[in-house]
Amino acid sequence: MYLISAYFDENTNNVLKGYIEKVAQATENDFMLANNVPPHLTLSAIEARSVDVLVPAFEMLDGKISKGAISLITVGQLMPKVLYVAPYLNEYLQNLEQQVIDCFNDIPDTSISHYYRPFSWLPHITLAKTLNGEQMVTAVQLMQDFKRLDASIVRLGLAKVNPHEDVKIIELD
Repeated sequence: MYLISAYFDENTNNVLKGYIEKVAQATENDFMLANNVPPHLTLSAIEARSVDVLVPAFEMLDGKISKGAISLITVGQLMPKVLYVAPYLNEYLQNLEQQVIDCFNDIPDTSISHYYRPFSWLPHITLAKTLNGEQMVTAVQLMQDFKRLDASIVRLGLAKVNPHEDVKIIELD
C-alpha cells in the first residue's frame, strides 16, 4: 500500500503534531509516533507491486497543483480504532483529490482503494490509530477543546506505510 498525501504549512504541522503527541501520552498508545506518521491528509491509497510504477505519475503532478487553504473544523472517529480531525470539503480540496485520482487511475496492475474515490472519500487527518475502547474515550475527552484550524496545503508526498516513509515530495507553487 502506498499513499498520496497532502502536507501542511509549518504552523499547522506543529499544531497537529502537538495533538498527536498529546493523545499518545494521554492514551499510552504511541502507534503514530512509533511508526513515524507525520500529520497528513491522504488523497489516495494505492495497491501496487512496487512504488516504482507510481513515481512517474506522481512526478507528473509537479507544477500542476498549487498551494491551497482548508479549514479543519471537527474531531471524529472511525470506529472502533481511529481518532481524526477533518476539514470541510471545499472546492480546492475536491479538485486536489480529483487531480490525484485522474493521475493514478489508469496505471496497470494497481488498485486505488475504494475509500479514496470520489463520493466515498472522507478527508481526515489521523491523530491516533489502533485505539481500544478506553483509549478512544480518553482521546475524545482530550480533544473536546479543539477549535477550528485554518491550514495551508504546501506539498504532496508519495509514501510507503507502516512505518511511514516518504518516497518522493513535491513542493507546491
